[in-house]
Parts: sequence; C-alpha cells; structure tokens
Amino acid sequence: MSGKLAEKGEEDAQEKMKYFSGEQLHEPFTKEQFEEKWSEYLTRLDERPNLKATLSKTPEIFEKHKLRLLIDNSVQLEEINKIKPDLVTWLRKELRNTNIELLTDIVVQETTYKPYSETEKLAEMLKKNPKLAELRQKFNLDFGE
Repeated sequence: MSGKLAEKGEEDAQEKMKYFSGEQLHEPFTKEQFEEKWSEYLTRLDERPNLKATLSKTPEIFEKHKLRLLIDNSVQLEEINKIKPDLVTWLRKELRNTNIELLTDIVVQETTYKPYSETEKLAEMLKKNPKLAELRQKFNLDFGE
C-alpha cells in the first residue's frame, strides 16, 4: 500500500517538474482566462485568510506571460514566496504555458500626517490660513496650550 502512495507522490512530483523544465508549453491565454484561474486558486486558500487577502489583488499581465503583483510590505512578500512555486506551477499547468513568471513589487504607501493634539490641529489650521493667528490674538482665544 505504501508503494502505491510513493508511486503517486512520484508521479505528482514528476508532473510538477514538467512545468518547470522539460516539456515547454506556449499556449497563449487571455486576461479573462488568467483572472478566472487566479480566482480559482484563491478558493484553495480559505484556511489562510491573510494570504488570500494579499492575493485578492489580481496581478497585471505584461510581456504576454509575466505577472506583476503589487503588495504592501515584506511580510506579504515572505508569505507569497512560500507558496510561489506551487502557485506558478498550478498556473502554468492550468493555462498551459510554461513561460509564466510571477514578479512581486512592494508598493510604498505614502503616509499622511494627521494632527492629534489641539496644538497640532491649530498648527495645521494656521498653515492653511495664517489669518487665523490674527483672529486668535484679537479675540484672545486659547486652544488648550
């Protein structure tokens, strides 16, 4: 019985290896076909909601077979790198194209300064309208300083 399991495991490994080397498949695929397969793969990640959320952004296709996935941080990159061989192999098999590559780019999010204290809020308001300082002085207003 264990011999059959080993044989099946070896067949699966050989099948996966075929999509990394050996038989070259070059069938073109459409954006719609790719998006359908990408969504199908996401259903396999129900037990990993964080990874599923990260991969919910569909990668853009460029140069016919390269995929660029934009992510937010290095933690997401590490998680993607753990499943990347399986994901790419699966896409190559499903779309019948061994040239498929998945590239990840971390997009730096611009953070905006948000004033919290009364003093910080006043300073921001003064930047927007310097005449507010005149009103403050004229009416002797105190903003909790």
